[in-house]
Amino acid sequence: MKTKLAAFFIVFTTLLYACGGDNKNTQMGPGGDAGAVKTYKVLTLQPRDATLNTDYPASIQGQQNIEIRPRVDGYVEKIYVDEGTVVKRGQLLFRINAPQYEQEVRTAAASIKSAEAEVSASRLAVEKVKPLVEKDIVSKYELESAQFTYQASLASLAQARAALANARTNLGYTTVTSPVNGVVGSIPFRLGSLVSGTTTEPLTTVSSIGNVYAYFAINEKILLSFNKEVAGKNFAQKLASLPPVQLLLSDGSLYDRKGKIETVNGLINTETGSANARATFPNPNGLIRSGSSAIVRIPNDVKSAILIPQSATYEVQDKRFAVTVGADNKAKSTAINILPNAAGLFFVVDKGLKAGDKVVLEGVATLKDGTTIKPVGVDANSVYADLK
Repeated sequence: MKTKLAAFFIVFTTLLYACGGDNKNTQMGPGGDAGAVKTYKVLTLQPRDATLNTDYPASIQGQQNIEIRPRVDGYVEKIYVDEGTVVKRGQLLFRINAPQYEQEVRTAAASIKSAEAEVSASRLAVEKVKPLVEKDIVSKYELESAQFTYQASLASLAQARAALANARTNLGYTTVTSPVNGVVGSIPFRLGSLVSGTTTEPLTTVSSIGNVYAYFAINEKILLSFNKEVAGKNFAQKLASLPPVQLLLSDGSLYDRKGKIETVNGLINTETGSANARATFPNPNGLIRSGSSAIVRIPNDVKSAILIPQSATYEVQDKRFAVTVGADNKAKSTAINILPNAAGLFFVVDKGLKAGDKVVLEGVATLKDGTTIKPVGVDANSVYADLK
C-alpha cells in the first residue's frame, strides 16, 4: 500500500513540474493570447511638398458701419426702409416732419426779393446822381453816398441768398438718405418719434458690405516666426507677399472668393499673447453680413518637409513625442520639435525625425518603450491624401 502511494506522489509531482515549466516559458500577448505580438500600422517618413491650412476664428465687420443721425429737430414722419434692407447710396431712408424749416425757406426767399428791390433802387440812385456830379450840379459826396448805399444793398442781397441756401440745407436734412451702399441695421425709432441732433441713439446704422473685414488673432510666436522667415524689407512688404486666404462661413461652407491679409496690429495683447489681424474679402452679392462669425484659413506651403499625422503623436509635460520602430521591431518614444504654425491634420517636424524613420500611426500614447510589435507598413499616399 505504501509503495502505491509513493508511486502516485512521484507521478503527481512530475506532472505538476511539467505544467509549471510550460507556464514559465509561455508569454502572454496583448489581449491574453499566449505568444501573440500586437500589430501596429507604421509609416516610413519621406520628405514631401504640401500646403497646410491654419484656421483662425474670426468676426466679420462691414467695411463701413455708418451711424445715421438726424441733423434737425422734428418728428419721424416716414420710414422708407425696413431692418436688413439692402440700400444704394442716396436712397431715401427717413423723412422728418419739421415745418419750421419750410417757414425759414419762405422767409429767406422773401428777404431776397426785398434785397433785390433795394439793390435796384440804390442802383437807380447812383445812375441819377452820376450825371449831376459830372455837370457840377451836386457834389461828389452825393455820388459816393449813393454808391455806398448800392454796395450795402448788394451785401444785403448776398446775405439774403446765403440765408436761403442755409434754410434749404436745413430743409434738406428733413429727408435722410443713405451715404453708402449697404445694409440697414436696427431701427429703434417708429413713426411719430421725436428726434434731434442731440439724440443719443442713431436712427439706424448702414453697414457698407461691398468689402468685409475679417478680424482674427495671431499668436505672438507665429508672428515672430513670420517676421523672421518671410522675405521683405519691411513688414508691409512681408504682408504683401502672403498668399490669398480663404473664409469658412458659419455653416462650414467655403466662401467662393479669396481675401488678403492687409494689416496686423503692432501691439500684442499682454493677456492673450496675440495680435489682431485683418483680412479683406470682396462681397459684391452681400452674402456676408456685418457681425457674423467665420474662420480665416491661411495656407502654408512647405517644401521637402517631414510631415507626421497629429494622431501619431502625444504630449507629455509640454513636450511632444512620436513612437519610432527600429530594425528589432521594438517601439521607442522619440521627442520631436514641430513648427509653431503647423495646424490641421499634420505637424511639420523640424527636429527629432528624419527621412527613412518608421513611426507608429495609432495607439502611441499607451505603447511602452521596448515593446516588441509587429509593424505593418501603410501606403504614404493614403496617409497624406488630405493634403491634396
